[in-house]
Amino acid sequence: MSREVAIIGVGYTGFRALTPDVSYKELMYEAAVKAYDDAGVDPRSDIESFVTVAEDFTEGTSIFDEYVPDQLGAVLKPVHTIAGDGLHGFIAAYMQILTGALDIVAVEAHSKASNILTPQHIMAYAMDPVFNRPLGANPHFIAGLEMNLFLSETGTTREQCARVVAKNRRHALYNPCAAFGATIEPEDVLASDTVAWPLARLDISPHADGAIVVVLASKQRAEELCDLPVWVTGAGWCNDSFSLENRDWSSAVYAAKAGEMAYRMAGIRSPWQELDFAEVDDTFSYKELQHMEALRLCRPGEAGVLVEEGVTELGGDFPINTSGGSLGMGNLLDASGLARLLEVILQLRGEAGQRQIPDVTTGMAFGWRGLPTTSGAAVILSNGYEEV
Repeated sequence: MSREVAIIGVGYTGFRALTPDVSYKELMYEAAVKAYDDAGVDPRSDIESFVTVAEDFTEGTSIFDEYVPDQLGAVLKPVHTIAGDGLHGFIAAYMQILTGALDIVAVEAHSKASNILTPQHIMAYAMDPVFNRPLGANPHFIAGLEMNLFLSETGTTREQCARVVAKNRRHALYNPCAAFGATIEPEDVLASDTVAWPLARLDISPHADGAIVVVLASKQRAEELCDLPVWVTGAGWCNDSFSLENRDWSSAVYAAKAGEMAYRMAGIRSPWQELDFAEVDDTFSYKELQHMEALRLCRPGEAGVLVEEGVTELGGDFPINTSGGSLGMGNLLDASGLARLLEVILQLRGEAGQRQIPDVTTGMAFGWRGLPTTSGAAVILSNGYEEV
């Protein structure tokens, strides 16, 4: 069944490096209350289903969806967990409405990264237990190897990657929610400690805590409840090889295929010309550039040059990660994709404050599941149903 689906409400709280004053349940509750107020709905009577995005390993509990109904207002309602990126959960909620069975669905993702003492050990559990995990290496070695090959094959330089960090940290200064806004120079990034050559400490997004809740609705309910709905025009997802031994190490195949699926649904042929801006995963500095190229936001090998020329800056021809991205807002674990989506929503509603891009109508959010996966999802949004 073909149905139009819109975002009618969004709520968020955070984002801070440490939140010893609140539990993950309190973060979720605050974000949910704001989202329901924004959407004008009562979760007990209006919302028919709930999706939560969480990974049992990082939560420290199994069957995590048993721990979320109270603070989401989802008691005795359908709740299911997506163990993926926040955009995977968003797409799951979107598809529930596409079936025609439901009209209003809420999706939640959060991070309480500050509770995790050894995040690299958690990441290591996602590696092959026979061939890779016994090496005992910090999983960041995967990013270092991939970055090295990406730079070598595309001609991108470490200096261009460092410019991504400086740009996104600077953008974050205009985002009151961002945890790591700062004025730094590319030289500062290059001089930071090496983690997994050529990846340096400042090339890596630092972790942050926070929560995001988004409310989606069918066309009929959206037009009844919302004066400024943001329409979902395209969505796509893809998993490339799980194996380190037989994946493409230089290009983000998962991003390319997820993007093509979303573009096809949205009727977009030339993303660079038809999109106004994008929020793409930048867990590592080179990932922003790699994802730009895979998503056809520029030509192959051109991403670093565009950053150098200021094209992706606020005020540039094609702004990318005006929120500050994960480098500026913080790595929100499973909520990172929803953080990218949040910025697209705020921009399309004209609510981005000092970082508002003028006259935008269409934007894209892309999220990556993180190391050691090759799993990504893309969502395209528009603020005008007539243009869909």
